Amino acid sequence: MTTTDTLLQQASEGDLRAQGLAAARDLCAFLDHSPSPYHAAEEAARRLSAHGFSALSEHDAWQLQPGDRRYFLRAGTIVAFVVGDEHPALAGFRLLGAHTDSPNLRVKPNADLARSGYQELGVEVYGGVLLSTWLDRDLSIAGRVFCQRKGERPAARLIDLGRAVARVPNLAIHLNRSVNKEGLVLNEQKHLVPVVGLGAAPDVRTLVARELDERPDAILGYDLCLYDTAKATIAGLAQEFVLAARLDNLASCHASTAALAAESGRAPSTRMIVLYDHEECGSRSAAGAAGTVLKDTIARILEAYPHREPQGLQRALARSFLVSADMSHALHPNYADQHEPQHQPMLNKGLVIKSNVNQSYATDGGTAAVFEEICRDVGYPAQKFVIRTDLPCGSTIGPITAAALGIPTVDVGAPMLSMHSCREMCGTLDVHWAVETYRRFLRG
Repeated sequence: MTTTDTLLQQASEGDLRAQGLAAARDLCAFLDHSPSPYHAAEEAARRLSAHGFSALSEHDAWQLQPGDRRYFLRAGTIVAFVVGDEHPALAGFRLLGAHTDSPNLRVKPNADLARSGYQELGVEVYGGVLLSTWLDRDLSIAGRVFCQRKGERPAARLIDLGRAVARVPNLAIHLNRSVNKEGLVLNEQKHLVPVVGLGAAPDVRTLVARELDERPDAILGYDLCLYDTAKATIAGLAQEFVLAARLDNLASCHASTAALAAESGRAPSTRMIVLYDHEECGSRSAAGAAGTVLKDTIARILEAYPHREPQGLQRALARSFLVSADMSHALHPNYADQHEPQHQPMLNKGLVIKSNVNQSYATDGGTAAVFEEICRDVGYPAQKFVIRTDLPCGSTIGPITAAALGIPTVDVGAPMLSMHSCREMCGTLDVHWAVETYRRFLRG
């Protein structure tokens, strides 16, 4: 390699690092504005609105034209799309799917507890939480609250206390001498109860009502999450890492939103993102991937298109393709033996194609080939992930959607460490690769 070639390569690598850092900082801002699935959906809507997308209501009849940029919210789920120049029966849908929820602690309906002079908060474990990571964190509360004012129906309002109000304190080693040798064993009902005050501290409804300037008796219901108040940050000796809560799977939601927002040109296919709630607990809900939200949206777009095509739904689905975007496991340097030896994704080496012959992932040889080609067009070879043969495999929205609609699907994601921890870790450059790869997919 000549001196000129070396300088050009260094300049290119410098540009790539700068792009990675810019994308990572934007991801950090997205995460900090998204302490709950409801906030994440609203933040995605806010960003899309800034790029010309306008809201639809599921209650209204839709009328659409090619080039329309629309979205709607269903609780913690958001669906957004750009209507294609050709009828979907002729050009299909290019779909990106992800999920807005993350494993955490959720507030129970009757949550107020008083024990041993402390005011505590009753919580349920949501999803596959890595329990020990929630100890000794400075926790706040966010979510949605249903309030009723005189003469009006109950309405949902977002809430984020934005300050530390709770903590699950660890037991001192002096009272648990064997913990470092025998391991920490936590009972969810007994040991994961956050402390929120002393004596007669305000109950949950009073706390929420004060924050919203409402009367406590106006609070008729809520869906509230605990979250770590530490901000998302960029770390590493060369700023290689993003350290944050909820990377699984808000990093994919961020990349999908950024990719669709950047789609300023017209295209034959209708391009769509679907960011679901409730993936971490099985997707079986009105807002989840096992519900009707995607099928309903596709059917309504077909009906609202300026002209009809015979057998439009079946033809549209046959011409469509789904990228199921959910974070992937990176090789852990301290537990390398827990990974399949021939499939060891690394941070900052690009997106990962995830495969499982038992269909925990929807990838097959054909859909993997499509995505591999996209990655190479962007400038890197896709990494591959397969779980060890002697370990069970997690799953995603991919198989659920593929089975329900018959759409060819590939499961992919950016590599990460500490998945399902209260704080997780991914690579800054992979944030950039995710945005650019999903943009390339949507462009077709």
